[in-house]
Amino acid sequence: MTTTGKQIFTTLEADGTLTVEVAESTFPDPTGNQVLVKMEAAPINPSDLALLFGPADLKNATYSPGKVVAKMPEPFASGAKGRHGQRLPVGNEGAGTVIAAGDSPAAQALVGQRVACVPGHAYSEYAIADAMMCLPLGDISARDGASAFVNPMTSLGFVENAKMEGQKAIVHSAAASNLGQMLLRICQEDGIELVNIVRKAEQAELLRGMGAKYVVNSSDPDFMKQLREAIDATDAFYGFDPIGGGTMVDSVFKAMEQVAVSKMKDYNRYGSNQQKKMYIYGRLDLGPTILTPAYGFGWTLAGWLLTPFLANAGMETMQRMRQRVLDNLTTTFASHYKAEVSLEGMLEKDAAIDYAAMNTGEKYLVVPA
Repeated sequence: MTTTGKQIFTTLEADGTLTVEVAESTFPDPTGNQVLVKMEAAPINPSDLALLFGPADLKNATYSPGKVVAKMPEPFASGAKGRHGQRLPVGNEGAGTVIAAGDSPAAQALVGQRVACVPGHAYSEYAIADAMMCLPLGDISARDGASAFVNPMTSLGFVENAKMEGQKAIVHSAAASNLGQMLLRICQEDGIELVNIVRKAEQAELLRGMGAKYVVNSSDPDFMKQLREAIDATDAFYGFDPIGGGTMVDSVFKAMEQVAVSKMKDYNRYGSNQQKKMYIYGRLDLGPTILTPAYGFGWTLAGWLLTPFLANAGMETMQRMRQRVLDNLTTTFASHYKAEVSLEGMLEKDAAIDYAAMNTGEKYLVVPA
């Protein structure tokens, strides 16, 4: 027996036409280690938006009930050639109740339980998920459990990664986000110094109100001075950046190098020997990442994604991280939402333009039913 329900799909054609729509979908009975989840809540994360809309022109799109048709600009349309013509489901994570399961003991044990899951098609009334990637929520609501994977495991992954690389301090940009607030709470619990970079005074006040010791505002005229002082106080030569494009990474590297050079006794034409490392883990700015020859040669810029990190960290580390998230889901790893929308409401003009702007503190939650 199959189950039928509504689901959101996104399709990009070779001519740059992007169609995002709510459609009826058929979900097969789960087999083996699979479970069928009746979805109750799913967050809209930046990683979801990259597939859902990308940089499509939403302001001039055509909106009709349950459907958006927009144009994808170049070079992004041709750059996404691999998905041309493919009708793709969307939604990395969410929460709901398991209503059917395959015959494996792990899957059967979840029947009737509310779980957080990462099916990859969470913007749907139903989803097929792997039992091993489901987190039983117990008495925790679907709303509180919907964001139990991407942001909590990513922020915790940053700290785990820092510890693995022998670091005791972290620089983080766009730090007032849901993820940034989680990272602040984790660092406070684990004794890791954290330099928080924000772009608005109210964001700085928010983090200071949470007990952050080092908050610097990139909009202030003395931003670089603030950043140097925070790095000098913490020895934070290691960080994570979700912006990607523009000059933020360049600014952080410059500040790190200036602090390192200020401690040198002898001049070196090649700069300091201080190793500086930044990871880009998002693309809030789709423009080029701009770097300048202003910080010697002792620097590394790399990409960071959660799934490869977990694969390298191993099952024991992943299970320990998952348990910590579950134990603190409504405290350390709590998420907050600006609004809740249905599947059809997701594709209304005002809502789509609002959540696609990815403004700090304005995350949306999708409630499929």
